Parts: sequence; C-alpha cells; structure tokens
Amino acid sequence: MQIKVPASSANLGPGFDSIGVAISLYLTIDVLEETEHWVVDHDLGDLPRDEKNMIVASALKIKPDLAPRHLRVKSDIPLAHGLGSSSSAIVGGIELADKLGGMHLAPHEKIELASQLEGHPDNVAPTILGSLVVGCKVNGHFTAVKAPVPPFAMIAYIPAYNLKTSDARAVLPKELSFKDAVQASAVANTAVAALFAQDYEKAGELMEADLFHERYRSKLVPELEIIRNVGHSHGAVATYLSGAGPTVMSLVDPQHISDFIDAVRQAGLKDEIRRLEVAPRGAYWL
Repeated sequence: MQIKVPASSANLGPGFDSIGVAISLYLTIDVLEETEHWVVDHDLGDLPRDEKNMIVASALKIKPDLAPRHLRVKSDIPLAHGLGSSSSAIVGGIELADKLGGMHLAPHEKIELASQLEGHPDNVAPTILGSLVVGCKVNGHFTAVKAPVPPFAMIAYIPAYNLKTSDARAVLPKELSFKDAVQASAVANTAVAALFAQDYEKAGELMEADLFHERYRSKLVPELEIIRNVGHSHGAVATYLSGAGPTVMSLVDPQHISDFIDAVRQAGLKDEIRRLEVAPRGAYWL
C-alpha cells in the first residue's frame, strides 16, 4: 500500500494563514509489514526514523493504539522552504491512521484534525482536498471551501538557503492598527472574490497587495521583489512568497513560461527553478 500526499503553497499574498493551493510535488509513503516498533526508512537527513517521525507522531495522536509498521518514505518536497513539507507529513499521518485504524474519516474531519495539529488550515486543507482552498477557524472549529483551479503554471524559485517558519514569523508585528487591519482584510476578501469569479487580472493585482506579512518578510527573501518585477513584463499574473518562504511562487501564463524563466535568470538569480502545476487531487492511496 502507498500514500501520495501533495505539497502546498500557502497565503497567495493576502490570504495569510487562510488560503493555500496543492501543488505537484509529493510525499510518498510505502506502508509495509507490521513490526514490533515503528521503523521509518528515508533519505531526508536527520529526521526521526521511529515513532517520533512527524508522520507516525501525527498518526498516533489520532489513533494511539495503531499497530506499528515499517514505512518507506520518499519526498520531492524541499524542507524548510515554504512548500508545506510538515503539513504533508501531518496529512500523511492522518491518512495512515484513518486507513489502518478503520476510522473512515470524512474530508471535513481530516481537515479538522490536521488543522488542530498544524494550527491553521492554509496548507493542510489543500493537501487533503487538492486544488485551491480557502479556510479559517470559526466557533471553535475549522472550515474550508474549495475554489476553482487557476489555469496557470506555478513557477517556483527555490533559494538554496532554508528559512524556518519560526524565524519568518519572528519578523511580523505583534499587532496591526485597526485601519491597517481593515485594509488588509479588504484586500484579502476581494482577492478571494476575484479567484472564485476567475477574474485573474484582478486577482493577480490583489495577490501582490498583501499588507499582512510580505512587506516584513521581503527583507529575508530579497528575491521576491526581483521576481515580482520581472513577472510584470514577462507573463506572470502574480508573484508571491510561498508560505513563510523562502520559495517565491509565480502564476505564469503557459505561453510565457520560457520567457519568464529566461528573464529570472537574466536578473541574476541562479538557484533552482521548478515548473509545477496545481494538484487537483489531495492525498490518496494506491
């Protein structure tokens, strides 16, 4: 048995901790034989290889009496790069508990459990549902709504350096003024409306008008402004900081992908560029 879990790209500018999109990078978990103790084989550096691994730890929080298994884990998702690697691990653990524990969880139940573990739904919800998802916490529970799939390539510029989410959150202000909060929320609300209306010209402008986090984090990821400026004249609908960064994501018209990538290189940025797509399907079993 095998679990496939997509990566995710969160925030899309003003949708801070609320909007995310599943993307075509995958965490793959081969579920092998039962064992005396949990064994997790992987080539992902010094991550735990026992019950402390985030996949197993998440599964055991949902189903503490789950029988130990031998797992083989592979991942295309860069760690500490704003592409939802921890959320994919959490969702993988929930899928493991659901299937092996016979829990028969509905998608909304998986979102609730994953959001409780992660703290917010922006990465876990699209990882579960696929596509583009908007979510929040309300009245003590989490809720999420699936949006239309944007018809663009997702071009990720992935800097060689890591950026811990905790470090990226440390540069954010503890509070915003009422006036700034109203404007930031208005931008986010209108961006969501434009995405649902599939008015991507308006959506793109609004995605680049965030007031919640990018203006503070851009000093940690100087590539954001460079790529955003390149995109304005080379076919990008919008460029935003993926999650907490440092990955910079651009929604690019498929006809302009080569031109856009060439322009990024000409701007002097030499780190990895990946052409990705929106993953229409969330986590699933093979």
